[in-house]
Parts: sequence; C-alpha cells; structure tokens
Amino acid sequence: MFAALKQSKLFGDAFWALFGQAASALALLVGTRLLTELVSPAVYGQVALLNGFVALGVAVFSYPFICAGMRMVTECETAGQRSGLHAAVAGLTLQATMLAIGLLVLGGFAYGYFADASNVLFLLTGVLLAMTVQRELGIQLAIGERKQRLASLWQTSDSVLRPALAIALVWWWGGNPEWVLLGYILASLLSNLIWIVVKRRNTVRTSATASRSFRREVWVYALPLIPMELIFWINGLGDRYVIGYLLTAADVGLYAATYLIVNEAFNRSAMVLLRTFQPAYFQAFSAQQLQKAFSILWVWITSVAALGALGLLLLLLTKDWVASLVLAKSYHAAVDLMPAMALGCALHALGTALAQPLLAYKHTKTLLKGRLCGAVAAAITIPVLVSQYGLPGAAWANPVYFGIEAVVLAILAKPWQADRRAKSETIQTLRQQPLAADA
Repeated sequence: MFAALKQSKLFGDAFWALFGQAASALALLVGTRLLTELVSPAVYGQVALLNGFVALGVAVFSYPFICAGMRMVTECETAGQRSGLHAAVAGLTLQATMLAIGLLVLGGFAYGYFADASNVLFLLTGVLLAMTVQRELGIQLAIGERKQRLASLWQTSDSVLRPALAIALVWWWGGNPEWVLLGYILASLLSNLIWIVVKRRNTVRTSATASRSFRREVWVYALPLIPMELIFWINGLGDRYVIGYLLTAADVGLYAATYLIVNEAFNRSAMVLLRTFQPAYFQAFSAQQLQKAFSILWVWITSVAALGALGLLLLLLTKDWVASLVLAKSYHAAVDLMPAMALGCALHALGTALAQPLLAYKHTKTLLKGRLCGAVAAAITIPVLVSQYGLPGAAWANPVYFGIEAVVLAILAKPWQADRRAKSETIQTLRQQPLAADA
C-alpha cells in the first residue's frame, strides 16, 4: 500500500501543502506576537469578532460552491469542462458574496444606530469579506486541480502580507481596529492581483463547454452544505460571541489570541494532510480505483489521529514556553486553556477525515446530519459552561461538542466499509448499463 502511494503524485502534493501551511503558520504566529504587543486585548477582541463575520460570510455564502467545484473538477475530462465548471462556481460565489456583504453592511448600520458604534468597521469588514472570498476561490480550485504549488504560494503571500501591513498601519497610526482591518484588506488585494495574473499566464484559455449543466450540479451539491457551513461556523467561532455577551471584549481577546495559537498548530497540520490526501482520494474515487481510494483514506485517518495525539502531548509539556514565545505578556492569563482547546482541535480534525466517504459519494445531506449534532451539542454546552466557569468553560466545551460530532460522523460515514460499499455500487452500475444500452 505505502509503495503504491510513494509512486504517486502524493509526495509532491505533500511537500507543497506542508510548505504552504508551515510558512503561513510561521507568518501568522510572528504577526500575532507583534500585534498583541501593539494592541490591547479589547481591540484584539473587536478584530476577532469582526473577522468572525468574515469567516461566516465565506463559510455560508461562498465555501459551499467552492467545495462543490473542488469535488467536481476531478470529473472534468477536458479543459473546456473545467472552464465551464470554474465559470459556474465563480458566478454562484459572486452572487452569494454580494448578498452576504449587503446583509453584513445593513446589519452593521442597524447595530451602529442602536449601539452608537462605528459604521466604518462594518464597511471595512464587508470589503475584507470580498477579498477573502476571492482568495479562497483561487486557492481551493487550484487545490482541486492538484496545483499545490500555486495554492501554497498564494496562501503564504497572503499570510505574510496581512500581519505585516496591519502592524505597519497600527505602528504609524495607532492601535485601532480600523487600521488592522485596512491592513488585511490591502494585503489580500495585493496578493490576489499577483496570483490571478500568474494563474492566467500559465493557463491555456479554452471556451467553456455546455455539455453539462454545471450550475445545477453545483447547486445540488452545495445546497446541503450551506446550513452545514453555518453549523461549522457556530462550532468553530460561536463561543467568542457567547463570551462577548456573557463576559467582556477583553475576555474575547484573551480567548481568541490563545485559541488562534493552538488552532494554528493543529489546524495547519490537519490542513497539510487534507490538501495532500483529499484531492488524491477524490481523484481515485472518481476513476473507480476503489482499493487505492480506500488505502489513501485510511493512511489519512491514521495520520490525523497520530498527529493529534503527538501534538496534544507536546502542548501539555511546553504550553508555558509556547505562550511566552508567541503571545504578549498581557495575554498569558489564558495559557491554562490551551490543553482543552488542543483536544477539541484534534477531535475536529479526526471527525473531518472520518466523514470523507460522505463527500466522495456526494451524500452532503447525510453529512449535514452529523454536523447538526455537533451544533446542537455546542449550542447547549458553550453557554452553560461559560456562564458557570468563564473562559475555562469555553475551552472545555470544545472537546465535548467536537467529540460528539466526530463519533456521529464516523457512524454515518462508516469509513471502515468504504471499500465494500464502493464495490457494491460499482457492480450495481455495471449491471444496469446493458439495460440502458438495450433501451
């Protein structure tokens, strides 16, 4: 099994995925350390909450269509089909993003009217949302086509420029959230322009094909993902808003900065594996190389579990050193939250890997059920634990609801049966083909 994988393109994909995640993580960690030295926890908390709205817009209004494009690009046999798919994904993403920006700005103005808050922050957040969607569309479609070098360099440049320009503006003009958001906007604008030009120069232009109804196929695949991504956002970022409501913006800043450090370590390693194995898994599955797909899936699951356990052990031993290295001293009060956050991140990554057969079979409605269970668990545990235990309660809620979600996803996806299910469905398809031909 390992010999076959070694001969494939996986090792090249793994190198560029690792490079992109490592370079991005390093840039983000250094940027976080410098930024926390320049802004207070309250300001950092404001930026974190506004970035949460950006993440919500990307997740609910854009990423379902991008995810559909990643899955379906492996089925495109010609350059014309790929162009048609890209056009359909880009069009739907643009429409949904404009709706998201409109809702965000209107909601921000309403909040500013009643709470006497600055409308400029929400305008900047809307522009940042547009820049982030453009970045994700380019990166994720490149990953789907297994152009890992382009995706990694694009991601790395954005990750380096965002903190660099934000820190520069804060240094010159003061520690206000407006300057941080403007720095992020300028960074993504510059990075997107550079890599869009590079991508177009290296792409052979072909006319889009009309042989498939890509727009409809994308909609069918993406529709169940829209509520699922909302659930995913609630599980990943909803705790910050509960903390902001029940506690203070400064508590949000402490929690968000600490969670960012832990999540970077675990999420980046999980993303290396995701970007390495998911395109190869989908490609093998679409080509009916069922045993190869099954082998890739289980190497992936085993790697996620092993990295999660190793990362948790290392963090338990080095959490004080990590906090002193990457966070300003005023943020060290939340260092004891790290182990609980790490366990939650590890369980979340494991659940994502276990659920991959559902995406391969395009059973997104079933996947939605698993995510919904995690959301219900989060909606119950986060407010209860935060109200009772404060920030430690918010941290320990992570492994509770992510653990429940992982168990449910495993039961629904049954990754241990993926090989046999694929074979049975293939046999059934072959049996039906002569009937279709006779008709």
